[in-house]
Amino acid sequence: MRVGYSYLQRQFAQPDEILEQIRALVTTGQYTLGPAVEQFEQAFASFLGVRHAIGVANGTDALMLSLKALGIGQGDEVITAASTFVATVGAIQAAGARPVLVDVTPYFTLDPARIERAITPRTKAILPVHLTGDVADMEAIRELASCRGLAVVEDACQAIGATYHGQPAGGMGACGAFSLHPLKNLNVWGDGGVIVTNDAALNERLRLLRNHGLQGRNEIALLGYNSRLDTLQAIVGNWLMTHLPDINQRRIDNAAAYDVAFGAMAGDLALPPRRPGIRRVFHLYQVYARDRDALFEYLLAQGIEAKIHYPIPLPLQRGLAHLGYKRGDFPEAERQSTSLITVPVDQHLTSEERAYVVEMIRTFYGNR
Repeated sequence: MRVGYSYLQRQFAQPDEILEQIRALVTTGQYTLGPAVEQFEQAFASFLGVRHAIGVANGTDALMLSLKALGIGQGDEVITAASTFVATVGAIQAAGARPVLVDVTPYFTLDPARIERAITPRTKAILPVHLTGDVADMEAIRELASCRGLAVVEDACQAIGATYHGQPAGGMGACGAFSLHPLKNLNVWGDGGVIVTNDAALNERLRLLRNHGLQGRNEIALLGYNSRLDTLQAIVGNWLMTHLPDINQRRIDNAAAYDVAFGAMAGDLALPPRRPGIRRVFHLYQVYARDRDALFEYLLAQGIEAKIHYPIPLPLQRGLAHLGYKRGDFPEAERQSTSLITVPVDQHLTSEERAYVVEMIRTFYGNR
């Protein structure tokens, strides 16, 4: 049996409804912003229960523009997680600020207990990452940020629909950033991103920033960027918004079945902590594994497209050498880089495919 990691061919096996709407768009000539983008923004904001959603070109821009809208730039520092996709750090640097990395918890998110010692007079914001569809400890992070006068920008690119004690991931800071990359839970046919906020002034500023700073056609209110959500991608997003609750629930159900199976393999596998009050939407399903690299190669040989996120700790990447970190600075992030394995968990995974993944992992450890 083959268990693939990408589910896109299954998800879009019958694209006729989307293509019909794209065909209708072609006849209007409204290729930039327009009704489809407005509809998507309204649906996105309603889904999360926030006041404003602003469609942008991608998740990286969603983070960068959020920081720029808050006035963060040259000479400032932004604290974020040592374990995340490089876009988080890239967005901070693109805004002109310096990324300051802090180690993570065993459930993959920014460790609040380590933030205080990273704060300097130049610190302007904390940027927690809701990695894998889990949610950072926002109560502790917001309390610390409030005491120190810092902004909070949430990287919720992997966490659409996740909640923290009933509050939506992305809706608890000044801004929240989301990605619509093809392998996200809410995905389009290319790149796309969304910023959410409950602040009317930030909403207005972000809409200017994404569209060259233009107010109307001829007036430039500020110097901005070209980071509009493509209208075509908004059409795809509108179609998928209606499926999103089911997408997330199927991922949660698959993860729950894995938890039961892998929980019985203690000594070989260890589940990340599952905290009460957190709704995880499992953009990724990761588990700590003994002999991780050998297990990874075995699963690939059995036709299971497992992944490793991320084998080289972010602070030790050559492209981040200028930040000056060294091995041993982030023990938890480094431990995760050598012990975590990702297995398919998407909404199109069948019960037979899931059982095969479990069987092959059990066989691997049985044979050893």
